This record gives sequence, C-alpha cells and structure tokens, in this order.
Amino acid sequence: MKAVVVGASSGLGRCIGVDLGRRGDRVALLARRHDRLVDAAKEAGPDALAVACDVTDESSCRAAVEEAAAGLGGIDALVYATGIGPLAPVEKLDADAWRRTMDTNVIGAALVTSAALPHLTKSGGVAAYLSSIGGSLTPSWPGFAAYHVSKAALEKLVEAFRVEHPSVGFTRFVVGDCAGGEGDSRTGFADGWDREYAAQVHPVWRQRGYLTGALLDVDEFLRVLDVVLRCGGTVPEVTVTPRPPARPGPGVPGLIRRTGPNGPVPRPR
Repeated sequence: MKAVVVGASSGLGRCIGVDLGRRGDRVALLARRHDRLVDAAKEAGPDALAVACDVTDESSCRAAVEEAAAGLGGIDALVYATGIGPLAPVEKLDADAWRRTMDTNVIGAALVTSAALPHLTKSGGVAAYLSSIGGSLTPSWPGFAAYHVSKAALEKLVEAFRVEHPSVGFTRFVVGDCAGGEGDSRTGFADGWDREYAAQVHPVWRQRGYLTGALLDVDEFLRVLDVVLRCGGTVPEVTVTPRPPARPGPGVPGLIRRTGPNGPVPRPR
C-alpha cells in the first residue's frame, strides 16, 4: 500500500505513519515540522518520505501531495490525522481561534483531499479522517466548542466527498481517549491549554461520563485503523474508544460503532 499520512510529525499521526512503514507499506509523512518528520521517517523505514506541508496553505498542500505521489509512485491511501483543539469557554473564543481551528481541522482536510483525489480515483483508494466522539457520539464538551464544531464539520465534509466521488473509500475514523505512543509519538493535544481552566472543566467531563479514566491502547488503535485501510473503503465509519471500568449502557463511550446498511450498529467491546 502507498499511503500518505498528514499530521505525521507527532502524536497519533506519527504513530500511524511509523506503524504503516513497519508493516511494509510505502509511506509519505506530511506535516509542517520537517525536522520531526525526518526522524519519524527513519523509524518508518528506509523508503519512507518526509514531505513538508502546511495544511492551511493551498499551494503547500498541492505541492506536498504531488511530491508524495511522485515519490511513492501513486497514492492508495490517505490518512488525515492533523487536528488542534483550543480549550476555552465558547464565549471567549476569538475569531483567530475559530479560524485556526477550522483551517487546520476542516479546510486543510478539504485542500489535501482535493489535491490527492486524482491519485485516489486512479487507484480506487481509501481516505480516512480522524474525528472525535464529541463530534458525533456525545454532546459538545464544555471548553471544546471550536474543536467539536470543527469535527462535526469534518464528518460532513467526508460525507460530501463520498457522495460526489463514490469510487474512493472515504471513511470517518472516530477516536476516544488515546495518549499516543512514546516521545514525539505521544499526543501534544493539550499543549498550550490554560491549566487553571482545564482543572475546572475536567470534573464536569468526568461527571457527565465523557471520561472513564481509561485510555485506548495505541497498538489497538493502529490495528483497527490498519484493518479499515485494507478494507478498501468498504467501512464508511468506525469508532474506537477505550474499554471503560464498568459495562456501559447503549449510546455512551466504550463502544465500537460500525455503520451497517440500516445505520449505526453499536457493538460492546
């Protein structure tokens, strides 16, 4: 498989790129921080490519995708793992915070996908986008308005591409709490948060059942994603969350949800 992973300089994106490379796939790792990409590419294998890409810049997206396609000899899979999540009360989010979040989490996904679409159409490939349980399974969490609004928009974007380009397997990959791997592969999602405000909202998340105290094992996350990518787009949506301490009821975190012919089908883990 010839795979392009966007957001591969750190966190889950880096985990994905390195894992695919170690499985024997040819991978191109894309992100802004090229120095970190070089290190990640070394972990992914001798044929892995490190390609600088700023997802908020259209020309950068197109140039990076074309460089990746030329280096790989085509594109069979695209994984969009880039995402930022400012933490603040909804009324205190300024225009810059909204724009940065939408530019990175939604518009960047549209730009990268548009650039990769000719290659994915030619290969009959698959495109997977990391989303959040707050964008589809739970109400928006206090403090996460910009992030969850952007993830809800991302999910509609995936649907739009699927409707207009049915030959490509567009997949929403919804993820619960996962800390990533070690070192640069550990998620930096909370970097830059206001710690005092985080301490205020954390008990609310837990009280409402959004947090169970468990984290999804990154190897399990990678195993499921790998299966989805190799299904060739026949799985339009999958949700993976950590096993909670107690058995959950229907419709709460702790389920793997697949979309069947008649809609979402919850399956206890």
